[in-house]
Amino acid sequence: MTVVGPFGLSVRDQALEADVQAGMTAVEEGLIEATKSEVPFIARAAQHLVRAGGKRFRPLLVMLAAQFGDPHAPGVVPSAVVVELTHLATLYHDDVMDEAEVRRGVDSANARWGNSVAVLTGDFLFARASHILADLGPEAVRVQAEAFERLVTGQILETAGPQDGRDPVDHYLDVLGGKTGSLVAVACRFGAMMSGADETVVDVLTQYGERLGVAFQLADDVLDIASDSHESGKTPGTDLREGIATLPVLRLRERADRLRLAEDLALCELLDSDLTDDARHAEALRLLRAHPALEQARRDTVRYAEEARAALAPLRECEAKAALVQLCDAVVHRAG
Repeated sequence: MTVVGPFGLSVRDQALEADVQAGMTAVEEGLIEATKSEVPFIARAAQHLVRAGGKRFRPLLVMLAAQFGDPHAPGVVPSAVVVELTHLATLYHDDVMDEAEVRRGVDSANARWGNSVAVLTGDFLFARASHILADLGPEAVRVQAEAFERLVTGQILETAGPQDGRDPVDHYLDVLGGKTGSLVAVACRFGAMMSGADETVVDVLTQYGERLGVAFQLADDVLDIASDSHESGKTPGTDLREGIATLPVLRLRERADRLRLAEDLALCELLDSDLTDDARHAEALRLLRAHPALEQARRDTVRYAEEARAALAPLRECEAKAALVQLCDAVVHRAG
């Protein structure tokens, strides 16, 4: 049994292990190649997060999904590079919006070079992803374009907030479907599609990716509250500080509206205050870490991971399917 990829994924089949390892190595080389520039500063900024590492969750899904067709098909690795470049570009932009100072255990690009450079570097990565995508055919371009539209729509909806009368939790889960689920779904879709898998298999893996992506983000929401920067690779409570209500906060407010308990209402009031103040921010984190709302968010994470697992049922039994099931367990484990 060999450990590969994020979360210590265990692969027991030697052929699968070889394919996944070779594919991930090729993706890493592709990312470095795609972020080169004749302008040294651009290359340095574009490779900043590439070289910082990361879980490479999306490329791994491409490699596993490709096992349901020809994993050595020529479009598999480039499509994985496209998905990861797109993801990296969104991180540059997200860190500007969140004013984050740490990403993947290193200074964020905006903290090091300023917001303008970070935004433009993200745009540069989008351009390089599009250049690779053009060689993968019009269907791949369409799939990526639709996913990117959903991703941006999710980000806008998060910023705008729920419409009057809309349940905030339902709104937030829709946001995550766009912001995170869409690109994870594309990773699975590209892997299956580029490998020549049957259309029914492509659809199954796309649905799996959508649900797993939401579970993955919900786990991140829990980690943002529950972990320290050493565990998560970024500043804990970033969303709190920026006034972004992730699922633990939404579950807290839901409970406060329903039960009207004094301690819940007091915590909501604290969260609505100026959390750029370090003392208030630390107190809010401390109280949320001990609150039942955090456990409810963990249960929500488990529910989406179980839906992802259930989506795989129509697929034939094989080591690649077992690995995809294991990823559902790993996402839940991240959330504690």
